[in-house]
Amino acid sequence: MKRYRTIILGAGAAGLMCAAHAGPDTLVLDHARKPGEKIRISGGGRCNFTNLDVTPANFLSENPHFHKSALARYTQWDFIELVSRHGIAWHEKTLGQLFCDGKSTQIIDMLLEEMRAAGAELRLETQITDVRHADGRFIVTTDRGAETAETLVLATGGKSIPKMGASGFAYDVAGRFGHDIVTPRPALVPFTFGDRFAPLAGVSVPGRAFNDRIAFAESLLFTHRGLSGPAILQISSYWREGEPITLDICPPGLVETLRDQRQAQGRHALTTELARHLPARLVEYLTPVLGLSGNLADQSDARLREIGEALANWTLTPAGTEGYRTAEVTAGGVSTAGLSSQSMESKHVPGLYVIGEAVDVTGWLGGFNFQWAWASGHAAGRAIADRAHA
Repeated sequence: MKRYRTIILGAGAAGLMCAAHAGPDTLVLDHARKPGEKIRISGGGRCNFTNLDVTPANFLSENPHFHKSALARYTQWDFIELVSRHGIAWHEKTLGQLFCDGKSTQIIDMLLEEMRAAGAELRLETQITDVRHADGRFIVTTDRGAETAETLVLATGGKSIPKMGASGFAYDVAGRFGHDIVTPRPALVPFTFGDRFAPLAGVSVPGRAFNDRIAFAESLLFTHRGLSGPAILQISSYWREGEPITLDICPPGLVETLRDQRQAQGRHALTTELARHLPARLVEYLTPVLGLSGNLADQSDARLREIGEALANWTLTPAGTEGYRTAEVTAGGVSTAGLSSQSMESKHVPGLYVIGEAVDVTGWLGGFNFQWAWASGHAAGRAIADRAHA
């Protein structure tokens, strides 16, 4: 049984970042064939690695203040500097989202290079069968034998995308060490509505999705199973089963435009004019729902306002979500009440750290969850290195 200073469970974004800062005599273990699989598939293979506009308000947690410390001490600018130092070209898309010009594997290679330069070792295709703590050390038993270390980092993520091997392993281990678990749930995930929107599959429209807690203005996408698109994925993190959501798909100034068109094109069908401002299939779908009929000249000001109001306040109750199968992240996780916001160290078991998606901190769509992985991994890694030098 080899003795290490640190063992990190999980070779994802947070685990690799932690290894790059924890110093030598660090072992990273993962069951996967390759490291950083979520990094590889993110952003359509270009990795939306952070966002220019990261603030604490872009994160959801039972404790809205917990993540402030780590995010302040390792910012998006710190990671951008790292990316640039490695010669990785990047560009901004909408809403401050940063992507690699090339492939997402460049980010993985960068982290591996940083990790190895720090003296850490990576061991893949290793199944962890047991984790124990005795006599001030952690014993990790695997299908290749057992290893022991002074410090242990849980960086195995959440339950999202189980086909990649995601599981609740971190919750099980943390719970065994006395940590409370905030009930995990799929987040950044499409809603299901049975086959209700099957006729609209593939239709996308700019809009706003909101509830009584928050609103997101981005595009919405109708699918065979329900609703997706950035606005829907965002609001899903703030949704609970059985709650309604409201869509605003009314184009800006629609009522005023229709009122003006009524003078010159009054003989045109109302649906024809609406199809100038909304996708034709969506107008066809909404015709019986909103009772759209008659020519434009037949519509009073009050009726046009009524149509505008209906489009701006379309309230729906999802049947559910597509679940962990397609969820980009897992909300909930190891409660922040049992962790230090400065170091991510356990308040129950000295030397135990929990980072990344395993913690009850969930970012918005657009690079925020990666920034949390970098920031929390950095916080734990630096704390471990400082501990070794103390």
